[in-house]
Amino acid sequence: MPKNRIEAFTDAVIAIVMTLLVLELHEPNGDTFFAFEGKAHQFIIYLVSFISLAIYWNNHHHLFHMIKKVDGLVLWMNNLLILMLTLFPYVTVWVTDYPTSLAPQIFYGLVILGTDISYYLLGLSLVRCNGKDSAVGKLFRHYTKIRVTIGLNVVALLAGWLIHPVLVIVINGIMLIMWFIPEKKLEKVTLD
Repeated sequence: MPKNRIEAFTDAVIAIVMTLLVLELHEPNGDTFFAFEGKAHQFIIYLVSFISLAIYWNNHHHLFHMIKKVDGLVLWMNNLLILMLTLFPYVTVWVTDYPTSLAPQIFYGLVILGTDISYYLLGLSLVRCNGKDSAVGKLFRHYTKIRVTIGLNVVALLAGWLIHPVLVIVINGIMLIMWFIPEKKLEKVTLD
């Protein structure tokens, strides 16, 4: 199957999810900096979610740039990724309403963990479809960054559960730095 339809569909869904995310961002109750201070946590959580979505889109774009074809399994793994991404507005609103509560933070962390796992499964299905010697195969051969991320997702959930709920979003927010920096291995594999 050609890959262009899956790329266009995923781009459209992520654009809608990002739009829904911003529509849930409510303005402060007043025109002062003090009024914004009361809503600052909402803005920070929104930024973490938006940057996460942007990183997922960037990496999805890079993955599909490296491949030649898709199959039925790739379609389903991509749909699993989309399912997880569409949960971002829901969990973001819940965390902004209850930023120090355990259940919203844990659910937010589980959505991020599920999204990371589904991205990894999508990559493995692309390797299966395009071959171990393909560019995507070379990338996923020793892709420690995604494995470390999944491990840190679990650490964030445990820290939130055992120490303080806010650690879930704090640790996941810090992990974004690791993905914000361009992937040198991806550039090397794409140029080979």
